[in-house]
Parts: sequence; structure tokens; C-alpha cells
Amino acid sequence: MGLSEGSRMFSPGRRRVKAQKPVVVCIGGMAGSGKSTLARRVAEKYGLDYLSGGDVLRALAHHEGYRSSRCGWWESEEGMRFLGERGKDKRFDKAVDAKLLQMARRGNVVLDSWTMPWLLEGGFKMWLEASKERRAERIAKRDRIGFRDALSALERKEQQTKAIYKKLYGFSLGDDLTPFSFILDTNNLEGGEVYQIVCMVMTNVVLTS
Repeated sequence: MGLSEGSRMFSPGRRRVKAQKPVVVCIGGMAGSGKSTLARRVAEKYGLDYLSGGDVLRALAHHEGYRSSRCGWWESEEGMRFLGERGKDKRFDKAVDAKLLQMARRGNVVLDSWTMPWLLEGGFKMWLEASKERRAERIAKRDRIGFRDALSALERKEQQTKAIYKKLYGFSLGDDLTPFSFILDTNNLEGGEVYQIVCMVMTNVVLTS
């Protein structure tokens, strides 16, 4: 399986931040919470590497013959079939998590991941909270589909995804938030406002600890 293909590790060509020790940040949140966009922006601002568990999974799906590069693929029927395959074959998620843990050991990285908050010891872990309806609105706008279609796909995807991680690792995705140092309710916030708040946390908490 080609882990590097399409995995989008982002290494900006700018001076890295100076911290007392290597920085490892995990950003989590259910689909439509804005975690991927936020993680990329935070990595760019602070000169950190970026790795997305979802992007690595897309690369693995592509390697298996799926057309995973198109917009809205996760919510498509093909994306749901791959989700079903993951439920039967743990090698996909195990490969992704091994890659993410490898990057975490190197340090100075932002991980966009559902599993790392539970599997990784240490690091600063953030969770973006948003209602299912609010997230469905965002997905509908992003993928240019109807709200009901987005909500239906979201519910199906989350049910299966939660079952995968419960079976594989024993944690309850989206319900058990104990690993997180910072939880932000984004229901009434725009993306720029979320970014500003998280940058304040990065500057005043993460980089000074």
C-alpha cells in the first residue's frame, strides 16, 4: 500500500517556531467540523508539518482502485463502500495510525486525526464541537449537494466510523472527549473566528508549555 501517495504532508518553507520542546498537536472533530482546514492553516502559520489521517486513507483507497480524489468522495456511495471494507479489514486503519504515530515521534507536527488523541501519549489535543445539523450544512455547501442528502450521508458515515474505532481500539469517537485539553464549540463561529481562537491557544498555551 502506497502511504506516501496523496497523503499531503505539508512542510512550509518558512522558519519554524521556537518552542521549549518539539510540538505535537492533534486536532479532532467529526466530519464537517472544519478540523482539516484549521489544521492546515495552523501548520502553515507556525511552520509545522501537517499530516491528515483522512488523506492517508484516501491514498490507500486510491491504491485499492477507488476514485478517492474527487470532492465529496467520503459521502459518496463509493466512499461508503470503502468504509464498509475498512470495517472488515483492519489493515487500512492500522497502516494509517502507524504513519501518524511515526510523524508524531518526529515532533513539530499538526495531526488531523480521529485516532491520535487516544493512541498518542502526550501532545496537545483539541476537539472542534459542532451539531450534526450544522456540520451537514457545511458539507452540503462544500460538496454542492442538498442538506438532506448531506445529513443522511453524514449519519451513515458516522455510525460506521464509530463502530470501526470502537471495535479496533475501544474508544467512543465523538462521545468520549476525555483525551482533549481544549474543546471549542464552533456552532456559532465562522472559520476565521475558530482560527483566531486556536492561534491564541497555540501562542499562549501550546508553545509556552
